[in-house]
Amino acid sequence: MNRISFSRRLFVRVLAVASMVGVLNVASAQSVTNAPTQLRVGYQKSAVNLVIAKQSGWLEKRLPNTKISWIEFPAGPQLLEALAVGSLEFGLTGDSPPVFAQAAGKDLFYVGAEPPKPDSSAVLVLNDSPLRSLADLKGKRIALQKGSSSHFLLVRAVAKAGLKWEDIQPVYLTPADARAAFERKAVDAWVIWDPFYAATELAIKPRVLATGRDLSSNNSFYLASRAFVTQHPQTLSILFEELTRADRLAQENRGEAVRLVAEFSGLDPAVVSLFIQRRARSPVGVLTPQIVADQQAVADAFHQLGLIPKSVRIADIVWRPDASVANLAK
Repeated sequence: MNRISFSRRLFVRVLAVASMVGVLNVASAQSVTNAPTQLRVGYQKSAVNLVIAKQSGWLEKRLPNTKISWIEFPAGPQLLEALAVGSLEFGLTGDSPPVFAQAAGKDLFYVGAEPPKPDSSAVLVLNDSPLRSLADLKGKRIALQKGSSSHFLLVRAVAKAGLKWEDIQPVYLTPADARAAFERKAVDAWVIWDPFYAATELAIKPRVLATGRDLSSNNSFYLASRAFVTQHPQTLSILFEELTRADRLAQENRGEAVRLVAEFSGLDPAVVSLFIQRRARSPVGVLTPQIVADQQAVADAFHQLGLIPKSVRIADIVWRPDASVANLAK
């Protein structure tokens, strides 16, 4: 059994585990007695649950005395930098940005996760490219956002091809700049995630050398500042509930989900439909031991390649909701 399927199977138990410690039921069982005066949420176009919750106004209804601000970022590294300097309380990224942030000494916590989405990222080449396999990446220029989930996907793709990291030429670009470079053939390949992947797929029909399947779990993580975690655990519970509600809408009313995301993002509904279609069911829950282990493997891979300056222990910055619930009872 591969690591991705094992991780997905274990994630099904997340909500049950969370219920055992009481974290998901605290907010619904009693009024929020310590809601923050402001909540700044960082998100990206790919953050379906957050976008649906934002467009639906659910959090504003649950937290009427909290000023909620929604701040968009092009990728996870920029979002976590804002969180680390106190410009956000809460946000969503892929697997790699938190590793780079922790290695750089940023003060943040993993508070929740979504299941793996291995089909939502890919290594792309143009349709007329001579590259036919991952092994053909040797010596080639490959565009990616440094420190993003695509970074780890490329690390795994290079290893699967039997290559060393030094055998390729990474070109660190934001998604918008990377697509421009890709289309004008300034790079040989591009590693990217949805919805940028879906938009490019429909617009120029590139070839896919590999997706995250059998390479990267591509977990999504919710992170928060230390102050938010320690002072407002009930608000985190509300966030989990409303984000899981958003996922139910995405699964059960696909047309409405596509409309909400398309209206917010300005993306063509066909693009939104494609990337939501290959997105797994994504309830939000606390991190299981297996997900922590998966994330530790991401950190270890970056450290072994010298891509982060020191080793990190993921468990050191994982929120322990049982402790928070115990504190609430005092």
